[in-house]
Amino acid sequence: MKKFLVPTDFSETARNAAIWAARMAESIPGAELVLFHAYGKMEVGEDGSPLATDVEAEKTLALTALLSLENELGRISSTHVTRMAEEGSLLQVVEKAIGQHGIDAVVMGITGASRLDQVLMGSNVLRLVDMNITPVFIVPPDAEYRKLDEIVFASDFKNVRESTPTKSLQALLDHFKSKLDIVNVDQEHYVEITEAFKKEKEAFQNLFKGYNIDFAFVRLYDFIDGINFFAEDRKAGLIVTLPKRHDFLSGLFKTSHTKKLAYHSHIPILALKS
Repeated sequence: MKKFLVPTDFSETARNAAIWAARMAESIPGAELVLFHAYGKMEVGEDGSPLATDVEAEKTLALTALLSLENELGRISSTHVTRMAEEGSLLQVVEKAIGQHGIDAVVMGITGASRLDQVLMGSNVLRLVDMNITPVFIVPPDAEYRKLDEIVFASDFKNVRESTPTKSLQALLDHFKSKLDIVNVDQEHYVEITEAFKKEKEAFQNLFKGYNIDFAFVRLYDFIDGINFFAEDRKAGLIVTLPKRHDFLSGLFKTSHTKKLAYHSHIPILALKS
């Protein structure tokens, strides 16, 4: 991963995500950030008819604001930054930009733990993850960049060889020289893990031979608490999850593991493509 798209609506949450992205990219030789804003959302009158908007003026304002953010990032990171402002709905223009500009991953902020905030503020980033077109870094509003010396990977320990995005994880570990903690949370864990878990653990060891990895089997009912407590205890800089493995396509209010993590974790999350 070297080229990161950083969408912004110029909110404080989006600004914090851009700062996190700049500090993260600093440690990747040749990395590039693309600051991105979607403008020109259609407004309608009381009778439902479209209202005229000055699209060119909106674009000019967006590029000016992006330049201000670029200058701010330049004071904390030497990472190369470019700016893009495109007309259209956020997800449509982000999808287009990913395909046309060789984007390796998207970095977005998220805010709001209440259901109303989730709908209004969190839906875009979660819908982007649901689209499964690119890895997405989800940055909580209060997250400060912590070196990615230790990364937590949440796994269900099922069909490890087939379901693990080995190359993506190896690339991440190579970039940051990280230790990988492979964690499973299950209320059925006891002192000794089952033979099935031992078999999948061996598969992980073969996939990541030569890498610094460790395993944790957490006996706890709540997946979110288990992952968060473990990651905080290890001072991890990132939690990696596979949305499809955690029922991510469930409805917005039938909250999946990844969605709950996104809204309640204080540690950034990387949702990898399945």
